[in-house]
Amino acid sequence: MSEKLQKVLANAGVGSRREMEKWIASGRISVNGKVATLGDRVEPVDQLRVDGNLITSAAKSTMCRVLMYNKPEGELCSRKDPQGRPTVFDRLPKIQNGRWIAVGRLDINTSGLLLFTNDGELANRLMHPKHEIEREYAVRVFGEVEDDMIKRLKKGVELEDGVSKFTEIRKRPGDDESLNSWYNVSLSEGKNREVRRLWESQGLQVSRLIRVRYGTLSLQNRLPQGGWIELPLTDLNTLRKSVQLDLEQESLVEDKQTKLDHVRLSRMRRSVQKHKVNQGRAKPRPKKK
Repeated sequence: MSEKLQKVLANAGVGSRREMEKWIASGRISVNGKVATLGDRVEPVDQLRVDGNLITSAAKSTMCRVLMYNKPEGELCSRKDPQGRPTVFDRLPKIQNGRWIAVGRLDINTSGLLLFTNDGELANRLMHPKHEIEREYAVRVFGEVEDDMIKRLKKGVELEDGVSKFTEIRKRPGDDESLNSWYNVSLSEGKNREVRRLWESQGLQVSRLIRVRYGTLSLQNRLPQGGWIELPLTDLNTLRKSVQLDLEQESLVEDKQTKLDHVRLSRMRRSVQKHKVNQGRAKPRPKKK
């Protein structure tokens, strides 16, 4: 049975479906020796190549994996940075077939939950607006927040790329006299800097922003910044079910392996600290004039 080329490549973990469409349009993909075009469908027996490299049958049937990463501020959601700044991909484990795909993005000044998967179709569905996957953020707002502002933010605000709104806004307990207030907000879209721009539309400034939930998954409280864990089969299938994908039958980890006990936490923190030290040593020194 034939399938769309971009879907097959995404399932093989080459990249998200949108990314594969761009690669096809730029001539980077070939099918049986011929340059592919958008709209091509392929059979299991067809030979697929990316930049001349053969996509093996093992890659086409790779087990779905998902990582939960606690992104620190200061890291980019890019694979490489020309300026040598740290990226969210730097500390991820090596993967045999395919590559890690970030599910959405967080800007350099935002921290918190970031998911990675080797399944491009899963990544595409989790990011696609039609599935309305809810994201929740803890946000510290500077300025006086009035009731009318909250009503407008929940009803909808016209931004430069369309109407946006929060589906829920909850104020967290704190000092009522302070100009800094913490809120938990939820939305079901993933527009660029959407949370910040919504608050800014009311004349307020976001001073801290942390993603604490993506869909059914909440950030583990004890997971240190810069640390990651792999999801066990139960959590993995809950995520797949939320976007109408078939359930997986196996996973590389068991539920007990995701528990962050004292020993594992200490090991993880040492690894994160060692990586920071190595990054500092690897930074290019400015040339003397």
